[in-house]
Amino acid sequence: MLRPGSSARHIARELKNAGVIRSDHAFLLWHYWRGLPALKAGEYKFDHPADAREVYRRIVAGDIYVHTVVIPEGYNLFDIADAIQAAGLGSREEFLNISRSDVALIADLDPQAPSLEGYLFPDTYEFTRTQTLHDMAAAMVKRFRQESREVGLTADFHRVVTMASIVEKETAVPAERPLVASVFYNRLRRNIVLATDPSVIYAALLAGRYNGVIHQSDLQYESAYNTYKHAGLPPGPICNPGRDALQAAMQPAPSDFLYFVSDNNGHHRFARTMEEHSRNVAAYRHAVAESR
Repeated sequence: MLRPGSSARHIARELKNAGVIRSDHAFLLWHYWRGLPALKAGEYKFDHPADAREVYRRIVAGDIYVHTVVIPEGYNLFDIADAIQAAGLGSREEFLNISRSDVALIADLDPQAPSLEGYLFPDTYEFTRTQTLHDMAAAMVKRFRQESREVGLTADFHRVVTMASIVEKETAVPAERPLVASVFYNRLRRNIVLATDPSVIYAALLAGRYNGVIHQSDLQYESAYNTYKHAGLPPGPICNPGRDALQAAMQPAPSDFLYFVSDNNGHHRFARTMEEHSRNVAAYRHAVAESR
């Protein structure tokens, strides 16, 4: 890692000490002969001792090493923070702090946002260690702005992105997302609690109490994100939705469904009444038992 402001002599010494070049004197002679161009700071990766001129050319060109960070659809702040830390780009806790404090990045879109949750768009990013964690969060928000414009999302960001985050967590089947969105919008219109497990998990994550399983105590836990206890949408998104989920939240399918349950085969069964839903739940439990 070549630090900003380092002298050519210091850089040459670091490269030699790291075993990248054989002679710091040769490196400096080449630098003076070339007219003292700027040597660009950053992280460079050399997997074998190289000719000083080759190393020199890379540093003058700024051919710095990039870290690839993959953010899948549905990752939440905690998942992204783990990915950033795993890539060696910063600490998990620092990224979480930035995600909660840098809401100015989206204040024009969502003045109510409690954090950047929902606005760190899922994508494959290439970051360098010269970038700050704020820079990385800003790049993800910039990507969200691009995608939201492309799908036509121009207003009501808080409601749409929050709904999209729930839809994203409830199904991985793109074709079902508009129907899932319709179920939740229908429940909102009738003032029926959304009763969605992913929101309960998110409440537990925020409280630092989630261990991978939902317990009865989680369903009773007092949190505005607990959609079993509180009607309406949670205070904000519970993950970062992708394009399909955003479109589903913007354009739900026309339906009068109020319930859905897994069919244990990657899809869902939808129902209009509790009686029909109960039959679907019984079919799901039977399918689970049969698969054991």
